[in-house]
Amino acid sequence: MTARIEDYALIGDCETGALVDHNGSIDWLCWPNFSSEACFAALVGSEANGYWKISPSMQNFRTTHQYRDHTLILETTFEHADGAALLIDFMPVRDKHSKIVRIIKGLRGETAFRMELALRFDYGRTVPWVTRIEDGIRAIAGPNLAVLHASVGVCGENLKTVAGFTVREGERAWFSLTYGISYERDPKQTDVWVALKKTQDFWQGWSGKLKYEGEYRLAVERSLITLKALTYRPTGGVVAAVTTSLPESIGGVRNWDYRYCWLRDTTFTLLALVNSGYFGEAAAWQDWLLRALAGSPDQVQIMYGIKGERQLQEWEAGWLCGYENSGPVRIGNAAAMQVQLDIYGEMLDCFFHAQPKIGRHRQEDFRVLVLLLKHLETICQEPDQGIWETRSGPQQFTYSKMMAWVAFDRAVLLAEQLGYEAPVEKWKTLRDKLHSEICRNGFSQKRGCFVQAYGSENLDASLLLMPLVGFLPGNDPRVKATVEAIERELMPGGLVLRYDTVKVADGLPGGEGAFLACSFWMVSGLKAIGRGEEAIALFERLLNLRNDLGLLSEEYDLSSRRLLGNFPQAFSHIALVNAAFDLVDCKSVRERSNRHCRHC
Repeated sequence: MTARIEDYALIGDCETGALVDHNGSIDWLCWPNFSSEACFAALVGSEANGYWKISPSMQNFRTTHQYRDHTLILETTFEHADGAALLIDFMPVRDKHSKIVRIIKGLRGETAFRMELALRFDYGRTVPWVTRIEDGIRAIAGPNLAVLHASVGVCGENLKTVAGFTVREGERAWFSLTYGISYERDPKQTDVWVALKKTQDFWQGWSGKLKYEGEYRLAVERSLITLKALTYRPTGGVVAAVTTSLPESIGGVRNWDYRYCWLRDTTFTLLALVNSGYFGEAAAWQDWLLRALAGSPDQVQIMYGIKGERQLQEWEAGWLCGYENSGPVRIGNAAAMQVQLDIYGEMLDCFFHAQPKIGRHRQEDFRVLVLLLKHLETICQEPDQGIWETRSGPQQFTYSKMMAWVAFDRAVLLAEQLGYEAPVEKWKTLRDKLHSEICRNGFSQKRGCFVQAYGSENLDASLLLMPLVGFLPGNDPRVKATVEAIERELMPGGLVLRYDTVKVADGLPGGEGAFLACSFWMVSGLKAIGRGEEAIALFERLLNLRNDLGLLSEEYDLSSRRLLGNFPQAFSHIALVNAAFDLVDCKSVRERSNRHCRHC
């Protein structure tokens, strides 16, 4: 049986990532990159679908795990009556080949260990052909190759590679598993000690650049390290998570593939990076965005692959039972073909914030934005599927319209700042028209607050962003009423739901956990309406929902008190970082909102 989601740790090499449970089992890894087929898929299946476990042979032992300070190097301590040992897991930032290194160090007495390696390519379906080499094994399945080197002897057992060994105080053993291409020369053996030092230097050097100096520095640092680990280094694209199909409700069908890059994350990601001082990563993310947008404006998608791929067809891996039998396990994401108007506002806001922060605008890039806005002119009055990618019919979502307003507003500001030729007066007219329309149709006179869609009486947590994007200031009574309505009706147990899945027909059965990014938006929303102390209290409560390694998934189940959804979730960590900055410098956020506000 797989561990609870919160019992997992992430290790990665900035091109892919693996999940390691508290007992030393790697239950998920896609090789060679985030969106490749998994070779360890026990997380969404069973041990028969692949895992790599190193743990003590005895039954009674206690484990604790932590990251080495300021790094993504995982240290798991095993303690028992006769001894203690340390397991060090990491993935070196790769040169040509991706690899996992596992080092076992004796701390006290002696500890007997068992190692079990069950490689299963093609999402846990294909057993490779394994041959012995001098200090390990070589496994091949089609184009996939994995080579295991070890300091202890290994052997085959029931279609697995196993080893039994003992470490005493001061002794060490190690294993390295490297991915290669079966028709190319085998990758060279890794010097594990050199790799460990280089990996530690890389992460400590990177985290040392953090500019945040507030009281939540360690939480912000861990979230940014996680965000860096979710970044595909060759292109700058940031995946939403390393996993697919971890359920939003145990036993439910809201299980999606998150190993792709969403345009909705653009502004939030850029702000988190530049405010923290990571301008190179912010520039790489913007470059990824420009490449992804290349082509006809009417073909813009809401998400792309890590290299900018557009074909993300969704299918189901029927041989996998799903995490805790929460099927189906989906590969690909059909939402890529949806129309979501909000992405235009998030893209333009990203470029707007990039201008003063990294100042990389070129006129040819701006022409791309002009073409996107020309297309938005033709579709901004149409319904869409909204930020939450509903699988029911399209609607006139208030948030989507608000972000269309953001698109025209930021385009005006960019054109005026940069002096580029653009139809500024037309954009101003469209912007002001949208603002009036939203205030008229997206506001319920009956409820006295903004609602999810035109003509609806349902609430939506995305409207917490209204003051943060500058649509209306936090001191506007309509904003205050909206924040307070969401607080009353979408915060069971004090955490925020995206919307009420029982009341809202979204094309799926009801039921999901509280959405953690929305809960961090509530922190900023409370601050915006002048309730700073409550904002801080909520932020600190949210920090306590992280696992013992500082990681968050997409959602949280209040009844079972456990994390749900894909893990670790970039959106949650980005929202944490931005909320932390809002709490430090909320005055400037309010001033920015007021400056961009266009009153009805």
